[in-house]
Amino acid sequence: MSHSTAPPRKILVVHGPNLNLLGRREPEIYGRTTLEQINRGLVEHGARLGIAVEAFQSNHEGQIVDRIQQAAGGCDGLIINAAAYTHTSIAIRDALAMLEVPVIEVHLSNIHKREEFRQASLMAAVVTGQIVGLGASGYRLALQAIAEMLPAPMAVA
Repeated sequence: MSHSTAPPRKILVVHGPNLNLLGRREPEIYGRTTLEQINRGLVEHGARLGIAVEAFQSNHEGQIVDRIQQAAGGCDGLIINAAAYTHTSIAIRDALAMLEVPVIEVHLSNIHKREEFRQASLMAAVVTGQIVGLGASGYRLALQAIAEMLPAPMAVA
């Protein structure tokens, strides 16, 4: 009788508007790390944790909602930086609320120290937790946190 290991757990990372410009857009606030570097680091860290990481970025609210809805039942956890939509999108908030997996909201900057309109997160009440103000490393910490929340994968016969 041979045993194979369980398929890797899957984490979806959703990046909102303007995050495709990371490294170039306001680096004094958002840092010089590019989105590609963040995603590559997450895939590498995920591999060490036995987690498959898929990243998705869109500047369009409806596409983000669609991708979150597609993730329901198909991922074991979700990391989201909704960027500007954090403060405005009830649609993204409602899509996140339907998920039954750990969801971590990430922000590169500390939104609580920013302009008043950036301090409120519509997502906060429906996510498992938030990581703010730790730059690009916040994503890696979110992945680590979700990995620790998930049950250990079981081998299948």
